[in-house]
Amino acid sequence: MALKTLARYVTRYRKQRADGKEAQSWVAVEVAGHRGCGNELVVVLPGGRRIEVRRGFDVGTLRQLVAVLERA
Repeated sequence: MALKTLARYVTRYRKQRADGKEAQSWVAVEVAGHRGCGNELVVVLPGGRRIEVRRGFDVGTLRQLVAVLERA
């Protein structure tokens, strides 16, 4: 994420909190290193569950997965 983008999100987060609105929560992220050509993403969830996205993934399926996880 570009530094400007992060700064924009931090500013928005602080404004929401100051206005008494429920702000989105933040999660810690660790960049564990690069394997291959950077064509894959891996999210490791508590309990060892993993979500892996590789080159050529179906964007629609990923959107559906994220929508389901956000409802949980």
